[in-house]
Amino acid sequence: MTRAPAPPSRIAAAGVVARGLLLPLFAGAAGVLGFAPFYWWPVPIAALLVLFLVWNASGSALQAALSGLAFGLGYFLAGVSWVYVSMHEYGGMNAVLAAIATFLFCFYLAIFPAAAGWLAFRLTPRGGHARVLAMPAAFVALEWLRGWLFTGFPWLTLGTSQAPSGPLAGYAPLLGAYGVSLALAAAAALMVAAIGAAPWSRARALALAGLVVLLGGGGLLRFVAWTSPSGEPVRFALLQGNVPQDLKFREEERARTLAEYRDMAARAEARVVVFPETALPTFLDRLPPGYIDDLRTRAIEQKKDLLIGALERGVVDGRYVYFNSVVSLGRGATQSFRKRHLVPFGEYTLPGFHWALAILHIPLADFERGAPGQPLLRAAGLPVAVTICYEDIFGEEVIAQLPEAQVLLNVSNTAWFGRSLASDQHLQASQLRSIETGRWSLRATNTGVTAAVDERGRVVSRLPQFTAGTLLADAVPFTGTTPYISWGNLPVFLLLAGMLAGAGYLARRR
Repeated sequence: MTRAPAPPSRIAAAGVVARGLLLPLFAGAAGVLGFAPFYWWPVPIAALLVLFLVWNASGSALQAALSGLAFGLGYFLAGVSWVYVSMHEYGGMNAVLAAIATFLFCFYLAIFPAAAGWLAFRLTPRGGHARVLAMPAAFVALEWLRGWLFTGFPWLTLGTSQAPSGPLAGYAPLLGAYGVSLALAAAAALMVAAIGAAPWSRARALALAGLVVLLGGGGLLRFVAWTSPSGEPVRFALLQGNVPQDLKFREEERARTLAEYRDMAARAEARVVVFPETALPTFLDRLPPGYIDDLRTRAIEQKKDLLIGALERGVVDGRYVYFNSVVSLGRGATQSFRKRHLVPFGEYTLPGFHWALAILHIPLADFERGAPGQPLLRAAGLPVAVTICYEDIFGEEVIAQLPEAQVLLNVSNTAWFGRSLASDQHLQASQLRSIETGRWSLRATNTGVTAAVDERGRVVSRLPQFTAGTLLADAVPFTGTTPYISWGNLPVFLLLAGMLAGAGYLARRR
């Protein structure tokens, strides 16, 4: 007995699901291959091309939004699901609850590309050239909103995928990460226009010509030297203690950790020695008597400056307040730089969510923010732009310390994320910061990736992850100002506003 063929309506519905949901889902997941440790920079362009083709063929704003949601789920579940490791393995959350929380977090992030699809359709309900203009602008506008709303989470900003080798990274010194995202999205949109145009038509020729100009212009900009060396290289020693996160704050491990870092600093043959974030696993005022004096005395004797990731506390209005800091010791005056951009639930708790602390066993989850406009730390006579943990994924916050700073320095403790993609992705963000600012980036981390990155975003040297060691890097100080340092994200905002307004105008004319 033969089975009757499926009704045409059911076949059509299955095709809509495959094209509108599954295709964007897999494209979003594939887009993560553009980021470290893979660095396949063309893949995110192809992934966004798939999404834009689906959006261009959408029949309603809801359909475009659902396609964007599917793309976002694939993208973030593949790219940032390492938050499960921090919640379950190190935060002590039940595995099922951690999995649910991870999915909900990725679902929240996926709302932004969903909203971009809805916006692009609503602006241009009849499609055409207006939608080709609206899609990249809407996508990047919502990407910026993701990096700002509720203190922001700009992890995996699409433009970061182009560092260091993609030709579109040449736009970073001009327009920053969001400018590179816009260039990438514009490249995908021009491909959509070329695919949709008739063969050998003027429209296809113009779209392809625009694509060549966009890629070629970015490639040529990579040869522009926006900044210049300001002196001889300075040797930095970047310490990687490799202290397991589940042992870091245990009383029985504290003495060993303190002794190992003291010895590593003493053995390091460098002018500046950098400890990673919270390298000293207790408050400065609770360290063993004489420990800080011993570090300072040895540093002065050996003509070194130490930059130490440490925990500080003080009393305000009768209560203790805590700071995640980098403290300088050595020949100059002791300084302290306090972290300004805290991690939600990791370093502070959002109002109404204090119940989460009963589930997440995260020590010291109630830090205070450092003051804005803190003086730059100086080491070996150099002004240094310091960021702590994920502060350096916010390009606009890094340039707040420029152009005075001559070297960028990040200290992190990515042990929270285990053997996941997080550490390499964080390194790539530092690579883009170097390209944006024309300065070296130095990274000292607990378990990796500890690395030195030159002013063009190239990794000069790095330590293997999950090993204890010291990375010696001869960093070249740079001075000068890139357009992005001067103007920040303002030019990108103006471009986005102009593109969205232009798309709306074209849609009304049609």
